[in-house]
Amino acid sequence: MKKLFIILLIAGLNWQCSSQNSFYNKNQNFKTNKPKLMVGIVVDQMRYDYLQRFYTKFGNNGFKRLLNNGFVLNDVHLNYTPTHTAVGHSSIYTGTTPSIHGIIGNNWYDKFLHKSIYCVDDANYVTVGGNTGGEKSPNRLQVTTVSDQLHLAQTMHGKVIGISMKDRAAILPVGHTANAAYWFNGKGNGHFITSSYYQNTLPKWVNEFNQRNLPEIYLSKDWKTLYNIKDYTESIEDHNDYEKNIKGENNVTFTHTIAEIFKKKHDFNLINVTPSANTLLLEFAKATILGENLGKNKYTDFLSISFSATDYIGHTFGVDSKEVEDTYIRLDKNLAELLSFLDKKVGQNNYTIMLTADHGALPTLPYLQKHKIPSLFFDNKKFTKYLKKIVYKKYQIDNLIENVSNFQIFFNKETIQKNKINTNKLANFIVNNIINYKGIAKCFTAKTIQTANFNERIIQYTQNGYNQKLSGDVIIIPNPGTVSYMKKGTEHSTGYAYDTHIPVIFYGYGIKKGSSNRYIKVVDIAPTLSYLLKIEPPNGNKGNIITEVLE
Repeated sequence: MKKLFIILLIAGLNWQCSSQNSFYNKNQNFKTNKPKLMVGIVVDQMRYDYLQRFYTKFGNNGFKRLLNNGFVLNDVHLNYTPTHTAVGHSSIYTGTTPSIHGIIGNNWYDKFLHKSIYCVDDANYVTVGGNTGGEKSPNRLQVTTVSDQLHLAQTMHGKVIGISMKDRAAILPVGHTANAAYWFNGKGNGHFITSSYYQNTLPKWVNEFNQRNLPEIYLSKDWKTLYNIKDYTESIEDHNDYEKNIKGENNVTFTHTIAEIFKKKHDFNLINVTPSANTLLLEFAKATILGENLGKNKYTDFLSISFSATDYIGHTFGVDSKEVEDTYIRLDKNLAELLSFLDKKVGQNNYTIMLTADHGALPTLPYLQKHKIPSLFFDNKKFTKYLKKIVYKKYQIDNLIENVSNFQIFFNKETIQKNKINTNKLANFIVNNIINYKGIAKCFTAKTIQTANFNERIIQYTQNGYNQKLSGDVIIIPNPGTVSYMKKGTEHSTGYAYDTHIPVIFYGYGIKKGSSNRYIKVVDIAPTLSYLLKIEPPNGNKGNIITEVLE
């Protein structure tokens, strides 16, 4: 009997160990299974409503494939200001806002250097692949990105690469540890270049791509609508007084004489304001995947792609233009080609895509005014003159105001200290006296932004965009429909829905089919990607996992 008991006990223990091993094996698979390639796609200046507006013009294999087979988030907003390109790309991939990641604009006034600076400029590095344009790095980004965390989790194995027509859109998404970032050098030879921050020579595959001279080929053709312009019913009339013209062209209507302009100017930057820039980036993305063998290794690779032509074209012609509609019809075909390429080269169930935008945009000012929608141009020079006048009248001291930019007012701290001016009193005086200035909806002192709690979304966004070390002494929120640097075309920077409401689609490995109408913040993207990759979120993260998108 005793012997039988021992046999049964041993059998039970063996079964228990077997069950535990089975559980841990399943759990281990859960922990380690992840896509071979993560592809982050940012469409610069893509409003959420473009998905609806142009839906009937899309084919079945681009946007519609993502929409119908991925998970669509319908109410995602940038939860900060200003809504600029550099800030958007940083926030998407860090899971935090300018208050923490430190990228408070594309350009901003540096109160320590006493000059305006550009977000990725870095004189410590030199151009690789050209004569200029590569003196860049991500060093002003104060936190890690998803791809930084992926590298750390994989002990620096796997490849991380960022590509875009814009330097800031290539550099900031892939953070500090990227293997490479490449962007287009329109001022020089029309090639993709990089910075010595990443490497000292271009890889062979990049040189070979540049030798194909695709920009010159694309710029030898005029820009005509892909389909009959009469069928472009989702946009306003082609001939109007709301648009800027392409530099070197006298008209704002189709056909755009790109070949003639390029022949005269031989400026490769011309490609940025045509849909060919997206096609060029698509071809470079394919070359990147092949050249770096992405998605074919033991470790997960990360590729960030930022399509910039949509922003250049939007700024020039406005969100309601025939040019924007044609651009998105063509981008849809670019996406279809990219997805097909990934299917063949990486494998259908081996990659995950996250598609979003860095900001939206406002309809053109004269178009809004024509239709009696409240809107106005905020003249920053005129406002600065007014501000300095009232401050001098109050204090009888020159140079108390050092800079006015990005709807922020910076004080001259040396003058304040020398004259023993109370900073808080000066700030309160300004707030109380500019609130009635035309075009200003709200304004706050830095102290108020730092110490008060607000429930109103627009003010919360302003607080999230305020960086205690870098931002100004008085923060201004303009009225809805206010623009400050473009009377024609469009712009973006505010915390209003036309600038903050962006599309977000997850697709591929680990992603469910479906949609959600829940309000979600852009900072929730990074922790969701991190969870999918089974890694820690970025070190400044303040977002939440969007659980409904995950299988």
